[in-house]
Amino acid sequence: MRITPKTPEVRVPKLVGLMAVDAREAAAARGVLLAAPDRPDFRLTVVDYVVRQYPLPDTEVPRGAVVTVWFDLPDGDGGGGAGVHEPRMPGPRGGGMQRELDEPGEPYSVAGV
Repeated sequence: MRITPKTPEVRVPKLVGLMAVDAREAAAARGVLLAAPDRPDFRLTVVDYVVRQYPLPDTEVPRGAVVTVWFDLPDGDGGGGAGVHEPRMPGPRGGGMQRELDEPGEPYSVAGV
């Protein structure tokens, strides 16, 4: 673990892509604290990956400042990193190409009579 000198300003480490346990270690080594608003059990979180952070890496902040991180939701919780999708128009109707129909005739006429 790298210990930074006791300066009033520190640089935020890059935490995106790290597991929670590694992100906590990297933050402590740089002299910043971590917060995870989407994980109330953040101290127990170990193997979830950081997908976003604020402030961005290499930003100078006061020693002891809080860096907020967000994690990817596990499968089945509506996450998966799919991102935001734009609204989609409904696709074409099923049944293939429409065929051309004959003009309707008398509703009760018998063909050939």
